[in-house]
Amino acid sequence: MPDLPSPQDAAEAALFSECWDAVLSYADLCTAGSAAATELATEAFSFGMREVRDAEAVVRGAGRRPVRLPRIPLLLTAVRITAADWETRGLGHRLDPDLRLWLNSEKAARYTGPPLQRPIALRGLRDLQAADAELLWMSEVEALPPGVVARRLGLDPATVGDELAQVRGLFRDRSHRNHLDTPMDAQCRSYARLLDAVTRSPSGETPNDLSRHLARCVECAEAAACLRLHGGGLPAALSGGVIGWGGLAYLERRRRAAEVRLGAGRPAALESGPPDPDAHKAKVVRNGLLVAAVLVSGLALAVSMTPGGDTEAGTAKPGVGTTADGLPVSNPGAAIPSATSRAPGSAEPSEATAANPSESTAAKNSDPEPQGTSSAGAEAPEPSESVTPACQVEYTLVNQWPDGFQAAVTVTSREALDDWRVEWSFKDGQKVTQMWDASYTQSGTKVTATPADYNKSVPANGSLSFGLLASWQNKNTPAYDFSLNGQECAKS
Repeated sequence: MPDLPSPQDAAEAALFSECWDAVLSYADLCTAGSAAATELATEAFSFGMREVRDAEAVVRGAGRRPVRLPRIPLLLTAVRITAADWETRGLGHRLDPDLRLWLNSEKAARYTGPPLQRPIALRGLRDLQAADAELLWMSEVEALPPGVVARRLGLDPATVGDELAQVRGLFRDRSHRNHLDTPMDAQCRSYARLLDAVTRSPSGETPNDLSRHLARCVECAEAAACLRLHGGGLPAALSGGVIGWGGLAYLERRRRAAEVRLGAGRPAALESGPPDPDAHKAKVVRNGLLVAAVLVSGLALAVSMTPGGDTEAGTAKPGVGTTADGLPVSNPGAAIPSATSRAPGSAEPSEATAANPSESTAAKNSDPEPQGTSSAGAEAPEPSESVTPACQVEYTLVNQWPDGFQAAVTVTSREALDDWRVEWSFKDGQKVTQMWDASYTQSGTKVTATPADYNKSVPANGSLSFGLLASWQNKNTPAYDFSLNGQECAKS
């Protein structure tokens, strides 16, 4: 008779099935190829699991609650810490070049510096009770449906929306307290009360002097993102502040995967539980139409544990299964990485860094690629008597906050491309500050995006995508006059 798995083994197998896809997705961002991504994810998962067990053992002995991040962000932090260890061990050539620059910059030192100078989002999440922190992260960053979150955390599906609203308030209170405790100069201190008052109201307008201050002060801008619970900015604040480098690109992958899952149709089981009326309902004006930008569902990654494994969004592959929640996972039958593997010689995952969101770059298209690399639900262009356009563009306002916004651009080309150049214009003086999956230049109102080394080629009728951060004042009219390699594009 075969030996039955121990309760600890069963618990770790369940944790593996829930968290592996998230770990692999972030590892793919951090590395220069699929084999390196799988190796980094495996090593980081082992390291993170050992940290979880050690923390829980200490807690049981001392009779107190664990002071650590929720499971998924802890494992994502382990990926970044393992990547830093690779850099130290001379394996940096296997990492993303921008990550290597960040690891060797002063910004990377924030998570090893004094606790009061670490990012507000990281400190606020760690201050929450373990169950509350798990609920906030799963709902806001992983974007899992309320019914799935309720089952994973053992909550009542009928009340999970109310509990999430309460946890958001608790997170804001912790963030406010941590902001006041942060060492700051006299100017920042003078704006602290005003910042608290402005962010409490969903309709509160930011005074011009505070707006200018937030445009120059990273610490106060991070605090504002955590304090402002209205407007849909909390997921970006958490992902950028807790994960660190690549946080926004990771969040974008989650959203793209949600679009793929919605396009393929969700299992009825995932529809259980009341909808959260405040969850990701940022509405934006786009081409004169009111469009609801709904940020929903969890990441459905269908990737192979085997390096170089091929995946297609929405298509089942050998070695791909589903969790009890009906969410696809990669090779659930694979062996769980051993927690006795070599741990990186650096800080614990719980002492995580938070990166400036502007450092988030290069969400790569390498294999194994999470499903969230293509957009679903785009409407077909209307028939026209004129010549079929060479390309079609979809410009999406993903998120918006005072003085800034995040957007995604997807261009479908009728012809195959070996290289590409996408150009467009802004009407209201918007300025691009960061771009991933592409490089950019801007001259006045005109922006030009060119590919990264890994996404220059586009097949016939295929799509290219990239994301960006930009600033705005007074008005944020959608971009217009798109062209691909000098040929005008039709808008979706």
